[in-house]
Amino acid sequence: MKLKIQQSLSLLLIGLLVCSCTSSNQSTESEEASTEEAAVEITLTKAPASPNFQDATMTKTDITIEETDSLFALNNSFDVANYELGAQTEDAATRGIANSGKGQHIHYIVNNGPYAAHYMSDVPDELEAGNYVVLAFLSRSYHESVKSEGAYFIENITVGDVDPAEADLTTPHLFYSRPKGTYSGADTAKVMLDFYLLNETISEEGNKVKATINGNEFMITEWAPHYIEGLPLGEATIKLELIDAEGNLIEGPFNSVERTVTLSE
Repeated sequence: MKLKIQQSLSLLLIGLLVCSCTSSNQSTESEEASTEEAAVEITLTKAPASPNFQDATMTKTDITIEETDSLFALNNSFDVANYELGAQTEDAATRGIANSGKGQHIHYIVNNGPYAAHYMSDVPDELEAGNYVVLAFLSRSYHESVKSEGAYFIENITVGDVDPAEADLTTPHLFYSRPKGTYSGADTAKVMLDFYLLNETISEEGNKVKATINGNEFMITEWAPHYIEGLPLGEATIKLELIDAEGNLIEGPFNSVERTVTLSE
C-alpha cells in the first residue's frame, strides 16, 4: 500500500514538473514573439518607377446637375486620351501591392474626401447643396496617380441655391489619395502612400510633405509614391501635411489631412 502511495506521489510530482516546464516554455515563446513584434520598424521608401503616361490627358466635356428629393445628382463627362481605362497597368503583377482587378481608372475626389474609383469616363455623384472643390485624375490599376500635366481636372462647383464660395485654385494644395480602406493578406506587407499636389514643388531644401504614420514622422521631398512597410495588423493612422522649409503648415483648406485604414489577416 505504501509503495502504491509513493508511486502515485512520484507520478504527481513528475506531472507538476512537466506542466511547469511547458508553461515556462509557452511564456518564453510568447515573450519572444512579443519582442519580435515590438521590434518591427515602420519604414517609408520611394516606390520604383512605374510606366510613364506622359501623354495621357483628361478633359471635362460636360456636367449635368438634377435636383432629387434631398440631394443633387451630378454626371460628369470626361474625354480621356492616350490612356486606357479598364486595362491592367503592365507592371501590376510585379509591384507587390494592392491592385484593382477592374484595371486603370479615375480617382474622383470631392473636398479632399476619400476618392471614388471610376472605370469609365462618365462619373456620377450625389451631393447636398453647397460649394465644392472637385479633383479628378487618372490612376494606374494599383491606384498610383498619373502625375503628368494633362492627367487631371480640378474645378469649383456650386450645387443648389447657396451663396457661391470658391477656393483659390492657384495656391498650393495637397490632396490625399492612398492608402484607403481595408488591406488583407499579402497586401498588408507593403502599402502604397500617394497624394496629389497642385501649384507646388517639394524638395529637400524647400517645402515638403510631412507624413505621420502611427506616430512616426517622415519627410517626403519628392512628389512620388512611397511604400509603407512594417505596419502591424489593426488600424493605422496616416496624416499628411504640406509644410514650408521651416516646418510650418502651408495655409490652405486641404493641406492637412488624416485618415485611418485597416490591416487584417
